[in-house]
Amino acid sequence: MLIAGLMFPALFGLILIGLPIAFSLTIVSVGAGLAAFGPAAFNQLYGSFYSASTNFILSAIPMFILMGALLERSGIAERLFRVMNMWLGRLPGGLALATIAMGAVFAAAAGVVGAVEVMIGMMAIPAMQRMRYSNTLIAGTICAGGSLGTMIPPSVIAVMYASLAQMSVGKLLAGMMLPGLIMVTLFLGYIAVHGMLNPPEPAEDQDVVADLPLGEKLWATATTLLPVCALIFAVLGSILAGVASPTEAAAVGAGGALLLCILNRRFSVPVLSESLAITVRISAMILLIVAAGTMFMGVFAANGGARLIRDVIEGAGLGPTGMMVFFLLVVFVLGFVLDWTANVLICVPLFSPFIRSAGIDPVWFATLVIVVIQTGYLTPPMASSIFYLKSIAPPDMTYGEMCRGVLPFIGLQVVTLLLIIFFPQLATWLPEVIVN
Repeated sequence: MLIAGLMFPALFGLILIGLPIAFSLTIVSVGAGLAAFGPAAFNQLYGSFYSASTNFILSAIPMFILMGALLERSGIAERLFRVMNMWLGRLPGGLALATIAMGAVFAAAAGVVGAVEVMIGMMAIPAMQRMRYSNTLIAGTICAGGSLGTMIPPSVIAVMYASLAQMSVGKLLAGMMLPGLIMVTLFLGYIAVHGMLNPPEPAEDQDVVADLPLGEKLWATATTLLPVCALIFAVLGSILAGVASPTEAAAVGAGGALLLCILNRRFSVPVLSESLAITVRISAMILLIVAAGTMFMGVFAANGGARLIRDVIEGAGLGPTGMMVFFLLVVFVLGFVLDWTANVLICVPLFSPFIRSAGIDPVWFATLVIVVIQTGYLTPPMASSIFYLKSIAPPDMTYGEMCRGVLPFIGLQVVTLLLIIFFPQLATWLPEVIVN
C-alpha cells in the first residue's frame, strides 16, 4: 500500500510544476506500475487504456461538444443573447438576468463549462459595461452563468460520471434537473434583488433592444429561442424516455445544430471547419485525460488503494454520513488543483464502491458531487472560472473584483447543496418518475 499512498503526492507534484494533467497521470501510472510489478505492469496499463478508449458512452462527448460549437460559431448563440435581452433588458439588473438565462440555455445546448463562459462573456461584458454595471457584478454573473454547464443537463460531466460509476446516464441527468433549476432560480433572484437595490445608471448610448415592438420580439423568439429549446428537448427527452442512448441522442443534437445553422443561413465551410477543430481539440483533451486517469486508478487499485482508503475511513471512525462528507470535502479540495475532468476521473472510481456498500443512493450522491465540483470551479484563489474570465476580460476588470463578484454565487451554490442534502427527493424523485 506504500506505493498507492505515494501516487497522489507524486501526481500533485507533477501538476504543480506545470506538467499537463494527462501526462502527469500517465507518468505516475507507469512509474508506480513498474515499481510494483515490473514489466508485467504494461499489460495492466494497456488493459485500462483499451477499456477507456472503447467505452461506448464516452463517444457521446464529441457529439455534445460539436453541437455547442456549431451553435456558437454560426452566430446562433449571439442571437440567443439578443432575444434574452429583448425580454429581460428592462427588468432590474436586466442584462445580468439575460446573461444568466443565456448561460442556462447554452449550458443545456453545449454542456462544456469553459466554452459557455467564454462565449457569453465576450457578448455580455461590453453590453454590461456600456450600461455601467459594476465590474464585480459583471464578473460574478458571467462566471456563475458559465458554471451552469456543469449542472444543467445534458452535461458532459454527467455523461462521464455515469460512465465511470456504471450507472444510468438518464437517471443522473434527471436527478440534476430540479437542483439545476433551483440554482438558476437562486441566481436570478439574487440578481433581481441586487438590481432593485443598486440600479445601474444607464449610459447615453444604452442598448434599446428591450424597447422593440412586441411582434418583433415574438418573431425573434420563435425563430431563435424556440428551435434551440426544441433541440435541447429532443436530446434530453430521447435519453430520459429510453428511446435513444446518450451517444445516439448526442448525434441527434449535433445533427440538429447543423440543421439550425443551415436554416438560419449561417452555414459555411469555415464555420464547419472551425466547429470540427474545436470539437477535436476539446474531445482529445478530455478523452486523453480519461484514458490516463483510468490507467492511474487501475494501478492505484492494484497496489491496494481501495484497502488504503477503507483503512483511513475505519481508522477515523466515520459512519456513512461522515464518509460522505469526507468524500465531498476531498472533491472540493481537489477542485483547487485539478480541472473537473481529472477530479471526476480520480474520485468517482475511488468512492463509488464505498457509496454503494453503505447503501447511499448513487444518483443523490452523484448530484452532490457535481454541485461541489461546480462550487470549486467558482471558488478563489484557484478558480477555473476566474482564469477563463481573465483571458477575455478588459484591463479595468481586476482579479480582486472577479473574486468578490463570485462570492454571492458561491453562497447560493452552497444553499443548493444544503437543500439537496436535507431534501434528497430533489435529486431522487424525478429519476423514479420519468426514467424507464
